[in-house]
Amino acid sequence: MNKDTIAGNWKQLKGKVKEQWGKLTDDDFDVIAGKRDQLLGRIQERHGISRDEAEKQVRDWETRDGRTPEALWYEKY
Repeated sequence: MNKDTIAGNWKQLKGKVKEQWGKLTDDDFDVIAGKRDQLLGRIQERHGISRDEAEKQVRDWETRDGRTPEALWYEKY
C-alpha cells in the first residue's frame, strides 16, 4: 500500500485530522489533498514544530488505538 496518497478516504479522514491538528485551515486541506507528505509539512508550518516532531505526531496518531497506518488511511467510514 502507498501511504503517501490516501486512496478515496480523504474527505472522511479530514475531520479526524482537523480534530488532532486544529490550526490547519481549509486551504491547507486543499493543498494536502490526501498526501501524507503534504500533511506533515502543513502540521510543521502551522504548529511551529520540527519535521521530525511532525512525523512523530502523525505516526503516533496513525497507530493510536492499536491501528496500523494502512488501516487508518484505507479504512472505510
